[in-house]
Amino acid sequence: MLWKVNEFQVRGSKFEVKNLLLCILCAVLLVFSFPGFNIWPVAWFAFVPLFFVLQNKSKLKAFFWAYLTGIIFWAGTIYWLVHVTLVGTIILILYLALYFGFFGLIISTTNFELRTSYCFFIPSVWVLLEYARSHLFTGFPWALLGYSQYLNLPLIQIADITGAWGASFLVMMGNVVIYSLIAYRLSLIDAKKKYLLLPIFCLIFTLGYGYYKLHRTANSEQRTFFKISVVQANIPQELKWQPQARTYILERYSRLTERASQENPDLIIWPEAANPDVSPPQRNALEEISFLVERKEIPLLFGSVIEVGEEYFNSALLLDANGKIASRYDKLHLVPFGEYIPFRSTFPFLETIVPIGDITPGKEYTLFEIPNPKSLPVPALQAGGRQAGQIPSKFGVLICFEDLFPELSRQFVKRGAQFLVNITNDAWYKKTAAASQHFQASVFRAIENRIPLVRSANTGVSGFITAQGRIVSVVRDASGQDIFVEGVDTQEIFSAKNSLSFYTLYGDLFILVLALISLAWLISLKRK
Repeated sequence: MLWKVNEFQVRGSKFEVKNLLLCILCAVLLVFSFPGFNIWPVAWFAFVPLFFVLQNKSKLKAFFWAYLTGIIFWAGTIYWLVHVTLVGTIILILYLALYFGFFGLIISTTNFELRTSYCFFIPSVWVLLEYARSHLFTGFPWALLGYSQYLNLPLIQIADITGAWGASFLVMMGNVVIYSLIAYRLSLIDAKKKYLLLPIFCLIFTLGYGYYKLHRTANSEQRTFFKISVVQANIPQELKWQPQARTYILERYSRLTERASQENPDLIIWPEAANPDVSPPQRNALEEISFLVERKEIPLLFGSVIEVGEEYFNSALLLDANGKIASRYDKLHLVPFGEYIPFRSTFPFLETIVPIGDITPGKEYTLFEIPNPKSLPVPALQAGGRQAGQIPSKFGVLICFEDLFPELSRQFVKRGAQFLVNITNDAWYKKTAAASQHFQASVFRAIENRIPLVRSANTGVSGFITAQGRIVSVVRDASGQDIFVEGVDTQEIFSAKNSLSFYTLYGDLFILVLALISLAWLISLKRK
């Protein structure tokens, strides 16, 4: 009898080790699908090991193994946050992993048969959890499963209808189908191949739509051209707010702006908080920046922390060609524990997690204008050169991680923005994958709204993204490095004055569809 007990213990121990290894494999494959590995095809089967673990598990065990997978994945994805806060990083990882745990808990109600309903229900659950994570407690829409496909251009064109959620849905659907086929071959589940027809059709339709959008030619008569220069100054984070570094910072920006001005752009862009002074908008470094712009006679957009009374704003300022402040946008969506302390009055100890100052959120979706862009229809350009356009061209600015929130971009575009600008500073996170992971989101904001996006980041990644999500160019040094290098890049982008995209007009309607799918499936399950 004792021998049998020991045998069961050994078998149980082997199963636990096997489950642990499969969970680690799932998490590692997911990490590989994101920067800095960028092996995006891996995401299409990364969840398969976890599905084998969840098979025939109780709800509690399903939650535990999925939660453990989430901890490993998030630790391998946002490890760079330790450069800002160790305690905060641990807390955030444990929180984000809960969504993996809930995913395992919910889909443990299925028996993983190869049925069309499962191919839609399981991806719906995953996307709804991503959506919840992106909105609860101010939201953390980082490393969405669909973001892993930002280089897979044909697939992600569907984002102008579904947002990035559509890409997440398709990738998870691929995981379910691949798992089901493998499990069927191993005689672990029953299956009928006819259940694959609808998922395969969805993939084919998405790719066909993507190729159409990539090769579709916009109406050339309605193109507005903008020649824009982005400056990447690569100012070390430890120097940004040091008074003794003020002259050094301004001289570097001045030198790089001199280079950019040689291309005669319509607009030069500096990154977030490029102004080394925290000051009212009429004093200190702003006067030197204004004098630089006045000499070059080229409008300048740059980030600055602005003091107004007793309040501080993380702002974007536009100086016109005369060096005068033309417009100011105050950041709307602040970074919790980075720019303000949430629940401070209820939990005073939170101030010790990240000792960073308080910023006041903005209140308006301010649009900027390029007063005299080099705008002409294509036939006129072919007929004889360029000349200034007559209608001011508008753009919206996303500061720091505001490009992670699609609703902000939508609101700017609905108000008339012809292109978007993201100014940011990811120097906090050192030479890690953080900057490239952040860059992924900007690709989707461009596709969702079908307008170009220009990016200026202090230490990178700075560059230009077309309305189809193509990365035209990024600032690099001679060795090809795109982060923690200084440089300038100038490109001509165009905005086609077409109607607003479906996603811009209707937003996250796709999420409502997925919620209805999930509800219908759960009602059906309860009846059975």
